Amino acid sequence: MSHGSASSDKPIRSQVVVTIAVALVIVAVPLYLLRRPNPSPSNITQETRSLGFGGVFRNDLDAGAEAGDVLLGTLQRVRCGASSTQTSGEGGLCDALPLLEAALRQAILSNVDCVARAGKEGSINYVLEADFTQNRLNVFAGKSGQWRGARTKKAISCVLRSLPPLAWTELAHQHQYYAIAILASYPAAEASDGLPTFD
Repeated sequence: MSHGSASSDKPIRSQVVVTIAVALVIVAVPLYLLRRPNPSPSNITQETRSLGFGGVFRNDLDAGAEAGDVLLGTLQRVRCGASSTQTSGEGGLCDALPLLEAALRQAILSNVDCVARAGKEGSINYVLEADFTQNRLNVFAGKSGQWRGARTKKAISCVLRSLPPLAWTELAHQHQYYAIAILASYPAAEASDGLPTFD
């Protein structure tokens, strides 16, 4: 009699243990998702300093936020691949380079005074190329900006010069070549600005 009751207790105990384990998982997973750490500007700053960057960089949350006399659009990952002539990835297929992307945003924000303002509002599409084979950065004005050519020459030079030295070997990447772009919109210059204006 006692032997039968002991054997019937074993399945009940195992069911209780399984039920408790499932309940813990159901409670733990949503709690983790709600409380998991999100990247913050301070985290990005610590990482950038450890990889040879300096200064405080803005993150994706700042895209589209007005800073002084420039409004930045959302960063675009244009293309990536083995080289500038062999690009296999387009847009969403390219992995992110958060430190380099933050550096480009900060360089644009820091060099508003380098832009030769016009009598009407305009934009420059800053395209940053990163070549990990040659450890080289390049910046040029993309076609989607309203201002190109000689008008953007000084602004492009200032942004490129403001990019910090890059610790190439410590920056995680899947491809050897990347092109990323940010559209920067500038308001019309006022006559009292003291800045050169063009019609």
